[in-house]
Amino acid sequence: QVQLVESGGGLVQPGGSLRLSCAASGFTLENYAIGWFRQAPGKEREGVGCISSSDITYYRDPVKGRFTISRDNAKNTVYLQMNSLKPEDTAVYYCSAKMYNDKYCPSAYRYWGQGTQVTVSS
Repeated sequence: QVQLVESGGGLVQPGGSLRLSCAASGFTLENYAIGWFRQAPGKEREGVGCISSSDITYYRDPVKGRFTISRDNAKNTVYLQMNSLKPEDTAVYYCSAKMYNDKYCPSAYRYWGQGTQVTVSS
């Protein structure tokens, strides 16, 4: 009954902000590394960033300085705060999880959510 559910997507103007949530059930998130990915139609899935089980975060260059990943263990939820959004951020955003007791994030993930649509347009 392991499940990840993303929410919080929607339409936002360039320069705006959006906060995505990734709620986990069937396991305790604090023991897992969580990755955020995104995919636009016709394009390859790309990594956004991740948070390790040690709460260290890593970001890919296109979102560095604009996106922030955080964890709320009490709610068993991970968040992706997106600021200064650009049209090129438009994509379906997915969260993923893998048990990985390390300071760093894994190279692959076991569990995936269904995704939530983010559209940045004026």
